[in-house]
Amino acid sequence: MALFEFEKVTKAFGGLLAVRDVSFSLAPKEIVGLIGPNGAGKTTVFNLITGMVKPDSGKIEFDGREITRLAPYKICRRGIARTFQLVRTFNRLTALENVMAGRVYGSAPIANIRQARAEAEALLELTGLSNKRTHTAAHLGLIDRKRLEIARALATQPRLLLLDEMFAGLNTAEIDDAILLVKKIRDTGVSLIVVEHVMKVIMGISDRVVVLDVGVKIADCAPREIAHNKQIIEAYLGKKAI
Repeated sequence: MALFEFEKVTKAFGGLLAVRDVSFSLAPKEIVGLIGPNGAGKTTVFNLITGMVKPDSGKIEFDGREITRLAPYKICRRGIARTFQLVRTFNRLTALENVMAGRVYGSAPIANIRQARAEAEALLELTGLSNKRTHTAAHLGLIDRKRLEIARALATQPRLLLLDEMFAGLNTAEIDDAILLVKKIRDTGVSLIVVEHVMKVIMGISDRVVVLDVGVKIADCAPREIAHNKQIIEAYLGKKAI
């Protein structure tokens, strides 16, 4: 049974069809890569899933219940969390306080602040930030702020995590470490949808890859099939590349 269903969803902004009749699903503990050239509709899909924008038609279901028109905070409480392409940490708070905030306002009730602190400490350990727990977010480097945003998202106790270009701007060693982190997150039982342009990442972590081009789904396949799909190559490189 699918954990998540995105069914025939369409979204237009004025005369621009950002997403057109797109469908895909996600199984428990599955990692789906969501790729496509700039302007393909990837971030719009994330905004639709998390309730930041509402679809013109279609249906979105999570864990057997429709979430199509729920408010973002209600979707978070159902068990969906996300990161952003441009990192959005609470810059005046410490790393520990950032993650505690995610736990306090997350999907499950919390007994007290001590519980929030203990769980935040565990997530900082998971994401490799334990030794920077007292640093303010504004004084962390890019990779650490991205890890912090993941830790804060995980603090809401999601069953589905959406990662929006987490690997952009990282060097080779940082990418390798981040791939290991994504796999650790999946091993905790969390499913993931990953928007990414770094193909090494998509090939290394995805169970399946969904490809968008100008708002239309053009493929839903195993990672190894990407390099041999003419339609995908044309979408990225143009017809002359074929």
